[in-house]
Amino acid sequence: MNYKTLGDKIKNAYTFKGSEQKPFLAPRGVFVANNMLFVSDTGQNRVFIWKNIPTTEFQEPDVILGQEVIEDSGRNANTEVSSKTLHYPSGIWSDGKKLIVADAWNHRVLLWHTMPTKNAQPADVVLGQPNFNSNQPNVKGQAENPEANTLNWPYGVFSNGENLWIADTGNRRVLFFENLPTENFSRADKVIGKPNFTTRDYENNNPIWPYSVKVNEKGALAIADTQFYRVLVWHTQNDAFQKQADIIIGQENFDACGQNQFRLTPEANTLNWTYDACFYKEGILVNDTGNSRILGFNTIPTVNNKPADWLIGRPNFQTSSEYKENLTGTQSAIYWPFSITTYANQLFIADTGNHRVIIGSL
Repeated sequence: MNYKTLGDKIKNAYTFKGSEQKPFLAPRGVFVANNMLFVSDTGQNRVFIWKNIPTTEFQEPDVILGQEVIEDSGRNANTEVSSKTLHYPSGIWSDGKKLIVADAWNHRVLLWHTMPTKNAQPADVVLGQPNFNSNQPNVKGQAENPEANTLNWPYGVFSNGENLWIADTGNRRVLFFENLPTENFSRADKVIGKPNFTTRDYENNNPIWPYSVKVNEKGALAIADTQFYRVLVWHTQNDAFQKQADIIIGQENFDACGQNQFRLTPEANTLNWTYDACFYKEGILVNDTGNSRILGFNTIPTVNNKPADWLIGRPNFQTSSEYKENLTGTQSAIYWPFSITTYANQLFIADTGNHRVIIGSL
């Protein structure tokens, strides 16, 4: 990789590709807690755990979830769905003691209430399904309306150790649990983006295709609303249950929905298929996936459509994914990054289009 393409905000960057025996394939989730690295190796239907953040290009994982051995990568381990299998895992959250994984194509979220220590360790709790052996959207199929305990393509999860948020992407809503569930098929306590648990529509005034949800230490909440090319921000998380977002990043208002605001090239205030956002210090970082860049805001915006203060991955705000560094292959610069997270002063980018994770200091 040409690390200069990251820009001057990132120092000491290096590339991590996972297992040398079988490297990452389209990793869509990355998270760090207690100096442990978690990666959803999405294209190979597995989640990796490293007990310490790797510092080399390759390092064998300490634990593999979803598969028994490193060579395996089949959907649901080429067997029937169970408490040990995964199909297109995406979002991850952990505090170093518990682990939560959005098992997206099994239409469920899996919880381990103690940190897994062995390969293919069974999950303790399943959400979205009545048991570990079912995996249909909304339990009965795609045509079914949702309920408080069903899921349809859940891609994002987040917790503060007590509450749980799930980006229930296919149902166009975010589910909220007051406490981390301890029983299978638990019902959510509240819903964001819909007037009730059984509504599934496309109203643009609410999150229409939420892919990730994040909450910072001060209680601000951000939802990456992918299909409307925007990030919605509430200054206070509890407000999200009864009112529209306070701030829109990427659009002027709730009726606007243009990809790069219908411009031929991106700008400092436009987005294209945004899949994640991450609070950092007093500001927020936004994964502008379709433009293959990350936008940085030094403070959380207080007005809609605010231009970013800086960016990662492109030489200027007008350069999109069609970048000269990518003309003969995408490896020289980040390409379609789906997920980001920070830990202390480090940034971790799931550089999905290049099948790797980029790690550097902010």
